[in-house]
Amino acid sequence: MDYGHSERPAGAPPLPTAIKILVAGGFGAGKTTLVGSVSETRPLRTEEMLTETGIGVDDLSGVEDKTTTTVAMDFGRITISDDLVLYLFGTPGQDRFWFVWDELALGALGAVVLADTRRLADCFPSIDYFEGRGMPFVVAVNCFEGTRRYRLDEVQAALDLDPDVPVVLCDARRRESSRDVLVTLLEHAMKTREARYRAG
Repeated sequence: MDYGHSERPAGAPPLPTAIKILVAGGFGAGKTTLVGSVSETRPLRTEEMLTETGIGVDDLSGVEDKTTTTVAMDFGRITISDDLVLYLFGTPGQDRFWFVWDELALGALGAVVLADTRRLADCFPSIDYFEGRGMPFVVAVNCFEGTRRYRLDEVQAALDLDPDVPVVLCDARRRESSRDVLVTLLEHAMKTREARYRAG
């Protein structure tokens, strides 16, 4: 029997709510790593090897060991609860692939902006993009080994963020840490929706 939303039998578990989340940030900030670490399915990746063609185009300062780059998107899925599933879309970090951003952003609840303190200015385009569209976002500082640690308020000031935008530390390699970032985003997005609703 095909149960519609209004004809589900009594006692049946609720249908999961699917929520679309973007994972953005600068080149080499860890977007592919975060999506891969938290996805409960094998993530879809569109990575290509960096070649000599990118010399003078891709800035590798601070990420000299990077050998691949995302050219379209990364995709993963994580179940937060019985009735909540997140679909993650990792965006390409280089300017020349930004033509796909508008398509990826359609229907998204919010975004995670991954920050690398070695290349903090790389966050500005992502922040400007989401601020310009009124999309809720959080900034997650990816704690790379051997990098200087900054206080969260220092990062918030350096990025000139609205005080309401959450800034958190994360290790994109660790599932629990990445999951915590996504939960922070969900909470922030729901608060933002409620505030906008009350404001009329």
